[in-house]
Amino acid sequence: MLRSKGLTVVDVYQGWCGPCKPVVSLFQKMRMEVGLDLLHFALAKADCLDVLEKYRGRCEPTFLFYAGGELVAVVRGANAPQLQNTIRDQLAASARSPGRECKVIKDEALAEEGECFSRVKDDGEDEDVVSSGKTCTLAIIKPDAVMHGNAEEIVMKIQETGFDILTNEERTLAEAEMRLFYQHRAGEDAFEQLLHHMCSGPSHLLILTRTEEAEDVVTAWRNLMGPCDPDVARREQPDSLRAQYGTAMPFNAVHGSQDAAAARRELLLLFPSFTFSDQGTEAAPEKSPKQILAS
Repeated sequence: MLRSKGLTVVDVYQGWCGPCKPVVSLFQKMRMEVGLDLLHFALAKADCLDVLEKYRGRCEPTFLFYAGGELVAVVRGANAPQLQNTIRDQLAASARSPGRECKVIKDEALAEEGECFSRVKDDGEDEDVVSSGKTCTLAIIKPDAVMHGNAEEIVMKIQETGFDILTNEERTLAEAEMRLFYQHRAGEDAFEQLLHHMCSGPSHLLILTRTEEAEDVVTAWRNLMGPCDPDVARREQPDSLRAQYGTAMPFNAVHGSQDAAAARRELLLLFPSFTFSDQGTEAAPEKSPKQILAS
């Protein structure tokens, strides 16, 4: 089935939670739009397949995209806009260049020896998606924006502005990790209000990078967010995310790292298993965030 014409999407799910029914409906609708012979959908229960052993115990589904029998994209979580965009992008690329050689990737959950986010060049050499010349930053879509149903629209605008989303997780943040996350603001009057807000409901945590290197990813993301205060953002940068989706402090819709050092610290805190490089140097904390929280 993986070698069928067009694109095949495999929903890898856990037996205890079952496949995501809304996503099944989404794929059925998209098959009608793009053509039954171009898009195929399959379910794979990780509990029953040894080849999917490393996906077991995960709290979110993983969607594997295959073209010509090769893995060409991976999406984690039931993120409808990201799934739709990935399907359209893969089908559009195939339509532009029929018979093209697919860019094959290795999913880190299946890769051996801890290889992470790698793909193969046309000449067969390995190339890191997060290469030594690229940096990553953290983006958080805050509980107020999620509660108002704006998360999917914000994700689409992030992608439309030229960012690559390496990870998008929906997670309710714990007070202990938020106290560590915002420790530099511990003396502020609104500190407790900020903590309560950030732990009040689910957030979307994203790892962003950029293919266009004219502007570094940290600066580009801060520019897209706009000024911290939504009222100031509406006056000075009306097209920014905080101007469009924020209401009043601290309900300003999105968070971004202050600079590259803050981005590294925040990524290591919220994504301890994520491996990235900075100017060729592997980033690894001396203590894991769990060890810091326990100490």
